[in-house]
Amino acid sequence: MASDTKKRGRNEPEPRPIIVKKIVEAGHGGHHGGAWKVAYADFVTAMMAFFMLLWILGATTEKQRRGIADYFTPTLVEMRQKSAGSNGPFGGDSIVSKDNYPHKAAQTGSKSLTIPKDATGGDKEGAGEQKMRDRKRFMMLRQALIDRMKRDRRLAKLQKNVRFTETREGLRIDLVDEADFAMFSLGTATLLPDARKLIGEVATVIEGVPNDVIVRGHTDALPYASGRTDNNWLLSSSRAETTRQTLGDNGVPIDRFARIEGVADREPFVPTDIYDPRNRRMSITLAWLKYDEAGAKASAGMALAAR
Repeated sequence: MASDTKKRGRNEPEPRPIIVKKIVEAGHGGHHGGAWKVAYADFVTAMMAFFMLLWILGATTEKQRRGIADYFTPTLVEMRQKSAGSNGPFGGDSIVSKDNYPHKAAQTGSKSLTIPKDATGGDKEGAGEQKMRDRKRFMMLRQALIDRMKRDRRLAKLQKNVRFTETREGLRIDLVDEADFAMFSLGTATLLPDARKLIGEVATVIEGVPNDVIVRGHTDALPYASGRTDNNWLLSSSRAETTRQTLGDNGVPIDRFARIEGVADREPFVPTDIYDPRNRRMSITLAWLKYDEAGAKASAGMALAAR
């Protein structure tokens, strides 16, 4: 075996093994920093949608915006998920259920669309229409009273003493005292001439409408002298009755009056000053008509009020 080996010369260096070192470079990771671009694109999209919304709000009318809102409002339907599937008298519902529609046997446990009964109108819808008619009638009465006062020189200067306010009870007409005008003699229920004439004009305007009448008397908080049996409760009630009698004398029938009451100083016109003379006033309220009370009387009343 030695003969097969090539002999090495004297000066020839000893052979050394050749070592090959392979360096494998690790693969580079993905490109960093791309996530912010996605976030920025989402932000720009959101801002564009926001500015489009602002533009739509500024470029549309109230009616158009209401129509857009109605378009995106969910439909008034209910998902009926736990129906018993009964086809008996109550359709699987209790006796107090709002929408006890009977189901067929094949619909046991199914989902069915049912329109709630409360969404189909009825008395509430009719009452709303009646209230609109009342409101229109009140506007006509207000204008009719103002026109009648303008025709009389003595009453024309009292326009500032007549206030109109829509309340939960109806249209309230306040006849308000001022520092230079009083409806009653001091501390009594005796009407002064101008106040009697003013109440007569109010009666002429409201006598032909079907609305009930509520008369309420108010006083200021000035107390009576000690030792007297009179008080602001008695005074306000007496003045309310005098006002009712004057309205009746000028054509308002007695069955139109729903309430006559005195509230003393409990409902001040100027809450910040309970001694202000404007707190002394008479309130004549035309009550809202109920839906079943309207009928043909309302139309006839509007014609009389417009004369």
